[in-house]
Amino acid sequence: MASLTPQVTTQVATGTAPARGGRPRRPRVWRGVVLVLAAVYFLVPLIASFVFTVEVPNQGFSLDAYGQIFSAEGFGGSLLLSLGLGVATIVLVLLLTLPAAVAVRLGAPRLRPVLEVVCTLPLVVPPITFVAGISTVLRWGPDYLATTPLYQTMIAVQNPDFPVVLVLAYVVLALPFAYRSLDAGLGAIDVRTLSEAARNLGASWPHVLLRVIIPNMRSAMASASFLTLALVLGEFTIARLLSFETFPNWIYRISGSQAQVSVAVSVFSLLITWLLLLALSSAGARQRSGS
Repeated sequence: MASLTPQVTTQVATGTAPARGGRPRRPRVWRGVVLVLAAVYFLVPLIASFVFTVEVPNQGFSLDAYGQIFSAEGFGGSLLLSLGLGVATIVLVLLLTLPAAVAVRLGAPRLRPVLEVVCTLPLVVPPITFVAGISTVLRWGPDYLATTPLYQTMIAVQNPDFPVVLVLAYVVLALPFAYRSLDAGLGAIDVRTLSEAARNLGASWPHVLLRVIIPNMRSAMASASFLTLALVLGEFTIARLLSFETFPNWIYRISGSQAQVSVAVSVFSLLITWLLLLALSSAGARQRSGS
């Protein structure tokens, strides 16, 4: 037995250890092929866009398009509006989905399929149909609610400075992604044992949610928040049809007169999104390794 140990150790170290059944493992070439194809699919359009922004006719290489981003008219206002809508959407989505998911897991497990179906319904409804219904309600409201206190509410939710109607629409669109992230996070911890232990120690239900469950859900909540923010920053159809100038609509508006600047803004925002995703992934990996 002792004479066999070095041989097995050598095989493991060199990567030639036999697989189950006694046959040597083969390098899975298809994984590399899939990664290369995915890299080509994602990187070639990005590289082409970057070349378009830095290639100036009769001048050659130039970064003027990226220098004009922050001084372009409407850039700061539209970006701040989209970020504000994203933060409000994240807060509202978490307030709706997290308590509901916890309550279903603890008190009514049989209702979990119902909650899952309700939260995934927005994936079935096309955005163009969804915004058509919203615009119909907004046109119908002033005619039938003019003599009621709800008339001012209908006007306030359409304020161009901060359109609350977009927040409500984005909450609906983000429900499937937020619910999946939070449900996976709840599945990774023993919610029932943690809540029962806290209740036995005299903690109230709000204390259990805020001090026990949420600290163990940081990674899942961060994933849900990132997906929601990415959806808000990239959503175009609803804001366009409702005539609100969010960041994607601003990019579309300047694309006719400043094509290079609009493409440069798109590349810049995409890189920022990737950096946020990498930071979120590294933060989640550090949290898992620490726990």
